[in-house]
Amino acid sequence: MKIIPLNDRVLVKVSEAEEKTASGIYIPQTSQEKTQIAEVMAIGDSEDIKVKVGQKILHDKYAGTSVKADGVEYLILAAADILAVIE
Repeated sequence: MKIIPLNDRVLVKVSEAEEKTASGIYIPQTSQEKTQIAEVMAIGDSEDIKVKVGQKILHDKYAGTSVKADGVEYLILAAADILAVIE
């Protein structure tokens, strides 16, 4: 299944949360914070979108709509919910 966002929406794949701290302590999944880093997978057709497919971005913590396709979890965000591009 292929998901194509419309207008000013962006389809992103959420990065996995770190399972281990810098000092080597493992964090159980129930205690992990929701990550705010994602990779852009597809963009809508609006000229206002400033990101490109393949870029890593930082987004609002509780923004977007979660969708699952072919066993992979994605997030559909409004372009305004993207805070920064990570290089």
